[in-house]
Amino acid sequence: MSTDLHALPVRSVSGVTPAKAKELEALGIDSVARLLEYYPFRYEDYRIRDLTGVKDGEKITIQGKIYSEPSVQMYGRTKSRMTCKVYADPLFISTVWFNRHFMKDKLKAGQEIVLTGKWDGRRLQLTVAESEFPGGSSSQSGTLQPVYSITGGITQKWMRKTVHQALTQFGALVAEAIPAEIADKYDFMARKQAVYRIHHPDDVEEGKKARRRLVYEELFFFQLKLQAFRAIQRKRADGVAHVFDNEDVRQFVRSLPFKLTDSQKKVIAEILHDLKEPYCMNRLLQGDVGAGKTVVAAAALFATVKAGCQGALMVPTEILAEQHKRSLERLFEPYGIQVGLLTGSLTDRQRRDTINSLHMGLIDVVVGTHALIQDDVLFRKLGLVVTDEQHRFGVNQRSVLRRKGMNPDVLTMTATPIPRTLAITAFGDLDVSTLRELPKGRKPIKTYSVEHDKLERVVGFIRREVASGRQAYVICPLIEESDKLDVQNAIDVHAQMSHAFPEFRVGLLHGRMHPQEKDEVMRAFKDNEVQVLVSTTVIEVGVDVPNATMMVIYDAVRFGLSQLHQLRGRVGRGEHQSYCILIADPKNETAKERLKVMTETNDGFEIARRDLELRGPGDFFGTKQSGLPEFKLADMMSDFEVMEMARDDTAELVAKPGFWTSAETLPLREFLHREQILDGEQLD
Repeated sequence: MSTDLHALPVRSVSGVTPAKAKELEALGIDSVARLLEYYPFRYEDYRIRDLTGVKDGEKITIQGKIYSEPSVQMYGRTKSRMTCKVYADPLFISTVWFNRHFMKDKLKAGQEIVLTGKWDGRRLQLTVAESEFPGGSSSQSGTLQPVYSITGGITQKWMRKTVHQALTQFGALVAEAIPAEIADKYDFMARKQAVYRIHHPDDVEEGKKARRRLVYEELFFFQLKLQAFRAIQRKRADGVAHVFDNEDVRQFVRSLPFKLTDSQKKVIAEILHDLKEPYCMNRLLQGDVGAGKTVVAAAALFATVKAGCQGALMVPTEILAEQHKRSLERLFEPYGIQVGLLTGSLTDRQRRDTINSLHMGLIDVVVGTHALIQDDVLFRKLGLVVTDEQHRFGVNQRSVLRRKGMNPDVLTMTATPIPRTLAITAFGDLDVSTLRELPKGRKPIKTYSVEHDKLERVVGFIRREVASGRQAYVICPLIEESDKLDVQNAIDVHAQMSHAFPEFRVGLLHGRMHPQEKDEVMRAFKDNEVQVLVSTTVIEVGVDVPNATMMVIYDAVRFGLSQLHQLRGRVGRGEHQSYCILIADPKNETAKERLKVMTETNDGFEIARRDLELRGPGDFFGTKQSGLPEFKLADMMSDFEVMEMARDDTAELVAKPGFWTSAETLPLREFLHREQILDGEQLD
């Protein structure tokens, strides 16, 4: 779209008063361009049909002839029911208007009329929503009318009229946006035509064609930013080209107390290749719960240290930080690699010592929470940043840690498997590595869904497991009782479980506890001093207790599918058969479907796909900080193939030397300048 239309205020459209302009601004429409790009989300079908085959309750537009004078029944001063007979070939039907008695004098016998309303086939009756006489100046019969998302004092009728006026006044100024070779390749209609036809399609097929053209354009510009950024980063080659011997890494892998899966070997090879390149690695490592991402990160950190640099691993919780520190210490001890810990609960002296050691290079790898990004935390030579459960950190937090080195390599890990659809969309500037296999010997977790009235049987199941030496988690959505929500809370359930299991020790864990208290409870559970742990979702990520075989989740419908899968992943980490019990009384079909998905599959990628279908991409990550774009028309699920087309086209485009110099692509480069992609900043 030409910049002229973006510069023209929406008041430039005839009929838009200052008051209406304010109402449009509340919808994000402040210019003519934004008004033209305020696309309808569906159409009202006013095309005239006959009544053959119309279902009861269906909305329909018919044309007929008034057969009898209307009769009116009044109810009070303003409420009324007006009826008259209409001949709609081949039927005589009754037509009913509610509270439209003022129209009585306009309805004359023998007059042609167009009616839109709800059909009742049993009574041969049409309840009229809208009516008009053929040939009127504002006639909408025979058309598909756009339906817009509106609020306040703006009506559909006014919005339709105003958009039409904007198209009449300024439609000729709509400029082409994508290269001609791409428009020709897909036989797209011209942009000018597409913008007009998406608001005023002659038929459904034409509306689809216009939408297809504009969806592609939206995804084209989104992908252009990502692909241009990647190309610039690789061209600049100002990252750290790590120099290390692959044989050293192979020896480290051979020394591990377990065999790597083929997936892990493949991903480690991809990462080692990136580390040796002079450009910044920007890789997303995704894998199902328990797929062994930490070991892959350990191999990357090992190679980084062997190349003379330091590594940082940022995790969302202190429990997880301590767990990762212990794991890395065990793996790195034979090689003399020093692992440090930096969390909010360190004493002032411990923190000062750790920061000094980091600055002097005495610590090779530091594991920490957001405490890592404090201003006074400085590295001697930071070469690799690993963030675990990346969606838990805001964009700014990740950027601050990355800026503590000279363009360090970045490995982003998530145990929330992301469907390829979203990986390409949300993380299109990253290379994506995926761990699909689970370590050998893992038994699938058996999952059951039960209603609250079966709680006694669940308690009996827990007792049998714990009596045989195993341990159990019991998860609640709240810490304490709420007068607003009728759901279980951890404090009450802890009291109930303590009463039910006097012979066992029952622990309590929630987010309001002091970090040292939480660590003490988790240590006691890990050492089997606590047999039943009642908790909120603070244990969702990364906690590893192989002896725990029972996961009981109260009010399971209050959690998203991916979160339920994360919680379930806390069990099934040892040699014993594990179980997950979802306690819920589902009130609707979506809730039932989510529970059904959990009982049918343990595959996190399939669960993520279904979660995306059921909840939509906006809720998938649970935060606006995820970087998901908000498209006007495009939908990440249904338009995924178009997303892939746009990605491939833009990657090919920016790879051509002419893209960066030719006059033809100048508008695209200007777009990248406006979006600050050419400024060399990291893209989050």
